[in-house]
Amino acid sequence: MSDIKKVVLAYSGGLDTSVIVKWLQQTYQCEVVTFTADIGQGEEVEPARSKAQLLGVKEIYIDDLREEFVRDFVFPMFRANAIYEGEYLLGTSIARPLIAKRLIEIANETGADAISHGATGKGNDQVRFELGAYALKPGIQVIAPWREWQLTSRDTLLAYCEKHDIPVEMKRGNKSPYSMDANLLHISYEGGVLEDPWTEAEADMWRWSVAPEDAPDKPTEIELTYQHGDIIAIDGIAMSPAEVLTHLNKVGGDNGIGRLDIVENRYVGMKSRGCYETPGGTIMLRAHRAIESITLDREVAHLKDELMPRYASLIYNGYWWSPERQMLQMMIDESQLAVNGVVRLKLYKGNVMVAGRRSDNSLFDENIATFEDDAGAYDQQDAAGFIKLNALRLRIAAGKGRNLK
Repeated sequence: MSDIKKVVLAYSGGLDTSVIVKWLQQTYQCEVVTFTADIGQGEEVEPARSKAQLLGVKEIYIDDLREEFVRDFVFPMFRANAIYEGEYLLGTSIARPLIAKRLIEIANETGADAISHGATGKGNDQVRFELGAYALKPGIQVIAPWREWQLTSRDTLLAYCEKHDIPVEMKRGNKSPYSMDANLLHISYEGGVLEDPWTEAEADMWRWSVAPEDAPDKPTEIELTYQHGDIIAIDGIAMSPAEVLTHLNKVGGDNGIGRLDIVENRYVGMKSRGCYETPGGTIMLRAHRAIESITLDREVAHLKDELMPRYASLIYNGYWWSPERQMLQMMIDESQLAVNGVVRLKLYKGNVMVAGRRSDNSLFDENIATFEDDAGAYDQQDAAGFIKLNALRLRIAAGKGRNLK
């Protein structure tokens, strides 16, 4: 422990990380630098500064990373149509590599020997933070208090605060029974009654969206403009990446879009039940597949779909900074050069419906696809030879009595 002189801590200003500041100071006899990221969690981050100052922290970083988060992490992920285990849009997973990146940058700026985080030893986040940190700075030391200390409950944390004069903000009113994590892409809920996968989530748990049955009775129509696979405008109004996602979260939530209740397989081996609200991301996924449907070659589109589960698992498991993810990203980004155009959507009571799509790069040829007279654009007689050639191996096998039963 004596070789650690300075630690950069991912600091939220809440109970856990405030205890961690004091614990690091006492256990490692080191200086603590705090880093608080605004990635669109919807809570004021500036109060973390005064809390850190009260704990004797001299170097305090509070960074607005919303644009970087969406531009450099969310948008690239959505170019891949990434979805984990068929449902989860990776809202928490995709935020962790950005936080890891900034922790390492601050460690380099301040000459820190180590970084620290408040992730528990049961979850995925410890893996994501630390894999990212080691990929970016191989020699960095990582301190994970939840894997070291004996403070195993809220009561023991509060007792520690009382013993060491750590100010605790006791919020009035009903405290949420859930463990929640939010950023511009989603908000997640775990714990409480959700630990029983048979128990339905309480109606008042959801914060970003109305219940689909309570959404407006009239559809909301929007048009999304794409350039190289990214949304650059909504209803003809140019927007930055963070503005796009903020707008889609609002309109999606108003129409009951983006609620999800799943049991997922954590990387550490256990199953976990969680609920998520991802209104903007749900809209983005549907719209992106719509614009790709007319701009991507068939085999390119199919190859992307085959690679996507691997890409999604890499993000979920914390390998954003791995060479294989970066290799896949280069392939994906190359495929997006012609993914330009406009998608028209109808949002209605939890549903995202594609109403139209157009592109100057469209591969859809109405003259060939038509059910009317195609004026010789497609010779239907060619299909006979095509079918016979593709049936050749089946016919040979059948002739040898090896057709499947």
